[in-house]
Order: sequence, then structure tokens, then C-alpha cells
Amino acid sequence: MGTWIVLAIVILVVLWLVFTYNGLIAARNRTQEAWSEIDVELKRRHDLIPNLVNTVAGYMGHERGTLEAVTRACAACSPCRRTIPS
Repeated sequence: MGTWIVLAIVILVVLWLVFTYNGLIAARNRTQEAWSEIDVELKRRHDLIPNLVNTVAGYMGHERGTLEAVTRACAACSPCRRTIPS
């Protein structure tokens, strides 16, 4: 009778060790997966930076052209303001 109790305790301890080990391995795998997802996102962001720079450069050219056109229009209209009586 005493050997059955000892055997049951040993089996319970072994099962606890197996489940604990499996839980730790699962946690390690989830952690590695999370870090690999972070690496993928950082790589994707790094790949998008040149596109963003090109977009900003193109928009900067558009803004420069718009500002020059507005400045020319204001300069052309300045003589008109002088001829209007106050």
C-alpha cells in the first residue's frame, strides 16, 4: 500500500515537471514569435522610408511652385493696389 502512494507521488511530480517544462517552452516560443514580428515591422518601416522621402521631395517641389506663383501674382497685383484711391 505504501509503495502505491510513493509511486503516485512520483508520477504526479513527473507530470508536474513535464507540464511545467512544456509551459516554459511554449512561453519561449511565443516570445520568439513576438520578437520576430517586431523585426518584420521594423524591416517594413525601414523599406518604406525611401518612399516617404521621395513623396516629401515631390510635395516640396509642388509647394515651391505654388509659393512662387502666389508671390508672382501678388507682385503683379501690387501696382493695381496703388492706383485704387483710398
